[in-house]
Amino acid sequence: MRASDALGAYGERVAAAHLVDAGMAIVERNWRCDIGEIDILARDGDTLVVCEVKTRRGTEYGTPLEKVTRDKAERLRRLAARWMALNEVHPGDVRIDLVAVVRPPRGRAEVEHVRGAIW
Repeated sequence: MRASDALGAYGERVAAAHLVDAGMAIVERNWRCDIGEIDILARDGDTLVVCEVKTRRGTEYGTPLEKVTRDKAERLRRLAARWMALNEVHPGDVRIDLVAVVRPPRGRAEVEHVRGAIW
C-alpha cells in the first residue's frame, strides 16, 4: 500500500468514528461506480449523508477542505444522484458533508466536519 493510500484509509477510519460519535450510522464505505467513489455514506436520522473525506499530514499547503475543487464538488453531486437512483432515495433526504482530517506527527488527529457543504 502506498503511503498516500495508507494516509487516506487512516483518515476515512477517523472520519467514520467521528460520524458515529456524532450519532450517525455508517451505511457504506468506499462505494464506487464508473464515475468515481463516495468515501462514506451515513444516516443522520432520516437524512442520507454523502461524506467526502480529505486527509493531510499538515496544513502548510492549505487545509484539506481547500482541496475540494469545483470539479470534485460536481462529481460528488453526480455520485450522490447515482447512488440515490440505485437505492431509491429521494433528493430531499440527502446532504453532502465534508470531513477534514489532519494527522500531525504526534498526538491525535484533528477533525473538522462541515455539514451540508455541497449541494
